Amino acid sequence: MKPPPRSTKDGLASRLSEHARARWPELAGVHLRFRANFVYVDGRYADGTVIKLCRLRYGGSAHLWGFALYRASHDDYENSFLPSGTPVGTAEEALDCACGLYLNDPSAWLPDTPTN
Repeated sequence: MKPPPRSTKDGLASRLSEHARARWPELAGVHLRFRANFVYVDGRYADGTVIKLCRLRYGGSAHLWGFALYRASHDDYENSFLPSGTPVGTAEEALDCACGLYLNDPSAWLPDTPTN
C-alpha cells in the first residue's frame, strides 16, 4: 500500500490535535510520525513527557484506519480491535481507545461517550 498523500497527513494531524484538545485535556498535544503507510501516534504531557499510544495503518481512505495498540510491556504495536469490535475505524476512535487505556479513562470505550 502506498503511503498517505500529503493532504491526508496534514488533515490527520489537524483532526487528531483538535480531538485531543477537546477530549484529552491532560495531554498537551499529540505527535505523529509517518513511515510508509503507518502513522505512529504519541501523546505529550505539559512537562514534555512523551508516551506512545498507537499505530494507524493507511489503507487508502483518509477516514478509515487500521489500528494497533502500543504494548509498553513489549515495546511494540499489536493489531487490535476498537471498542466497536472492528479492527478499522476513524483515527479519533483509535486515539480514544489508546488514551482510554494509557490515561486510565475507560469511559472512552462506552457507547454513549462522544468520540468524534
